[in-house]
Amino acid sequence: MEENKQTRQNVNFVELETVCGITSTLPENSLPEFAFAGKSNVGKSSLINALMFRRSYARTSSQPGKTQTINFYNIEHELYFVDLPGYGYAKVSQELKAKWGKMIERYLRSSKQLRKIFLLVDIRHEPSANDKDMYEWIVYQGYEPIIIATKLDKINRSQKEKQLALIRRTLGLKPGTQLIAFSAQTKHGRDEIWECIDKGSGVELTEDETERKA
Repeated sequence: MEENKQTRQNVNFVELETVCGITSTLPENSLPEFAFAGKSNVGKSSLINALMFRRSYARTSSQPGKTQTINFYNIEHELYFVDLPGYGYAKVSQELKAKWGKMIERYLRSSKQLRKIFLLVDIRHEPSANDKDMYEWIVYQGYEPIIIATKLDKINRSQKEKQLALIRRTLGLKPGTQLIAFSAQTKHGRDEIWECIDKGSGVELTEDETERKA
């Protein structure tokens, strides 16, 4: 991290502004959007809550695959977090999986404000075929996703680099692709993710702003 680089210490305003179902019209937002994609149970809601500095604001479900909407969270009237439906859950019908896929595709192709896509994978496991397909599809659409390896606290420190290397190799990450290890429990990686967001949105925090948000 650069010297004197300021990172977010708090988020004062959060609002679930728009919820889009399969047949909904997507909003035409004027603020930068940052989308989060990942397999069901990968910890997407936990990551979004951590970035919001909230415990349970983002919608969570005890039943993987239940979330069937694209959720737009207004953050500080500066940008949007866009929570995409989880994919790859076995108990969801093929028909519903196809509809979710079309909904995600429609958003990624139509959004004029999408700045970055964060693709979440579980650091404990080799990325699945669904993860690989999603990464390749995002790249095909012209985006350079940032990979977030979640559940860092679930493995031993000595395993971290080995697992990150496995993720890079299995997904076939393009050279220079950013890969960030994250723990919802310890918040390891949160500052690094916020740096990516602030850089992508053009927001530069001054020292006074950082202190005010603390």
